[in-house]
Amino acid sequence: MTQKRRRHYWLMKSEPGAFSIEDLKNSENATAAWDGVRNYQARNFLRDEIKAGDGVLFYHSNIAKPAIVGLAEVVQEGYPDHTARDPASDHYDPKATVDNPRWYMVDIRYLASLPEPLDRDALGRHSVLSKMDVLKKGSRLSVQPVTPEQWQAVLEVSNLSDPAKRRWPSGSGH
Repeated sequence: MTQKRRRHYWLMKSEPGAFSIEDLKNSENATAAWDGVRNYQARNFLRDEIKAGDGVLFYHSNIAKPAIVGLAEVVQEGYPDHTARDPASDHYDPKATVDNPRWYMVDIRYLASLPEPLDRDALGRHSVLSKMDVLKKGSRLSVQPVTPEQWQAVLEVSNLSDPAKRRWPSGSGH
């Protein structure tokens, strides 16, 4: 008898100048590959742990006020990141081959933008969200686990319902 896997949650960081929540929303089918991750711990999450149906907190980083800005879901679990083998790509890795891809990516689909971004100050003031890995000193991972309680707290603070319980049409808000 197979046991159904519990849904997991992740925070994925992106610089909005490179790929923003709006870019995801405006992608074909509101879906895009989460590529270019070049950290082994984040790669291991993408390759081994992140599965279709998992929830994603979309985080804008490297801006004046980094913040959680939206929700997405994983629609395709880890597969080799082809940008690693493309010499024209900013993410090229000459050691990556078809037989030894080294780097992985997942596909995510836009679910909603938060009515107001949740910046680091707002996260730090919240009893549950203040414990998020993204707030820990030295935390630089572009893909990080999020607890179910943290996911729920983001939904509550943002007055959003859980997309696992109610499917939103692609490209729409909440």
